[in-house]
Amino acid sequence: MQLLHNPRCSKSREALAALTARGLQPEIIDYLKQPLDALQIHQLLSQLGIGPLDLVRSKEALWQEQYAAHVLDDAAIIALLAEHPRLIERPILIYQGRAAIGRPLENIFTLLDTPA
Repeated sequence: MQLLHNPRCSKSREALAALTARGLQPEIIDYLKQPLDALQIHQLLSQLGIGPLDLVRSKEALWQEQYAAHVLDDAAIIALLAEHPRLIERPILIYQGRAAIGRPLENIFTLLDTPA
């Protein structure tokens, strides 16, 4: 079990606290300090079952100011996520080959409670 985590994000801290309260100790991946490469992002998208645009924090200033008005293909979005990890939605729990974005937090518990 891994948690893509940003310790400065309240939702990410909330997810970690909720997992810990359940007695779970996920491996913490501070993806801002240990950015995912394009291959890892592609794998994460597969685990999430979503497209690259769905992983983007679309309200992030960097996205709004530089990229939102452009038509980008999937490969370009993945490259941007690798280059600017703060654009990746958070928190994300990876568990048994699947993943869920913890917004809302219930998504994480649905992942944990649904057999693989």
